[in-house]
Amino acid sequence: MVQIIRKASLPTADEVPGRARDAAEQAAAVAVREPRPSGFPLLFTKHWQLVEPAVAFLHEHSIQRAHTDDTLRTYAEILYDWFETLEQNDIPWETADGVDLVAYRNRMMSQSSAHTGRPFRTSTINHRVRGVLRFYGWAVRARWLSTSPLAEPARDLRLARQHRSTRAGHTPTYERSLFILRQYEALPRPLVSEQARELLAALAPPYDLMARWQLYTGLRISELLRLGTSDIDDIDPRSAPATPHRAIEVIRKGRKPGHVVVPASLLDETDGYVSGHRLAWLARARRRGRIATPMALFINARGSAVGKNAYQRAVRQAGRVCGFKATTHLMRATFACMMLTRLEQLAARGAQVNPLLVVKVLLGHERIETTDGYLRAVAVDPCVLKDALDTLLDQTSAP
Repeated sequence: MVQIIRKASLPTADEVPGRARDAAEQAAAVAVREPRPSGFPLLFTKHWQLVEPAVAFLHEHSIQRAHTDDTLRTYAEILYDWFETLEQNDIPWETADGVDLVAYRNRMMSQSSAHTGRPFRTSTINHRVRGVLRFYGWAVRARWLSTSPLAEPARDLRLARQHRSTRAGHTPTYERSLFILRQYEALPRPLVSEQARELLAALAPPYDLMARWQLYTGLRISELLRLGTSDIDDIDPRSAPATPHRAIEVIRKGRKPGHVVVPASLLDETDGYVSGHRLAWLARARRRGRIATPMALFINARGSAVGKNAYQRAVRQAGRVCGFKATTHLMRATFACMMLTRLEQLAARGAQVNPLLVVKVLLGHERIETTDGYLRAVAVDPCVLKDALDTLLDQTSAP
């Protein structure tokens, strides 16, 4: 069975027996060009052999390319599941081919997740398959393999070529999609105003304020958690000019610089949280000897920075209490749909504005096609549908 062991910190000289202290001091003095942080995932086989190519892949993407911790965790989970599947079937990773990958994909289609007990989503299956293909493409480029059928699947899918001919010089899309399932994009279903108010009322501090930030600015959860007190102090509403909205700089997905427009009322509410709940939680953490996180804007009652999982869990539980499904991404989608609706109304009245482009910038999207999904969701406005259905039912019941 494949195991993931997290890298630990080197012991200090005081933490080892006397005869090993010199070695501990020497080890601590060694300068490493690209040190892996504590908690870095290391994959081992059932014989406790290090899966070197997988660790090298994770090292390059985490240390050299400086991907986020979430990306590292995702890649580690994909490689763990793939190498575990290969080990269970006694397949050397170097010889895995398209047939093995198709069997791996089909197993996920027919079985439920051991972690959640629910069937795998199509998006999850495709995400893992693409991760495996990405790994083998990297392994060939990094000279771990001289060649692999999975590095360039379009050249090795003889199964597909038996049934279809191709044009020379063209990489056929059906060959690459042999591994990838057809995936239908679900339209976001934004909250209506009553649901948003009910959800905010059901959330405890600081989660209620975090949800307001997402509803009013459209921030991703990762961008929200990166906010620090310095981001708010720079535009203290008590010293800034009296304007209804203010722009603050944020670090977007992929560490791209960006900005969001924040209502002054939200900044006032945030200032009250900083001088109230946040200050009290930090003071209590110090009294009890806990390690506080004074730089993070959003902290929990223990004085530590709010975690992604804790916030997502709080939102889901509040949604269940309110009687509807709620997620952190749903609040971002609600902001996008409401903003698109308002901007389209302005454009219809003659304002020189491109609603889709404005929302693309506010959401920090890389491609306009991503924002277009919210535009299609606006076309299916639940409030308008309710009025139309009520009218239809009234007409149907009429004699």
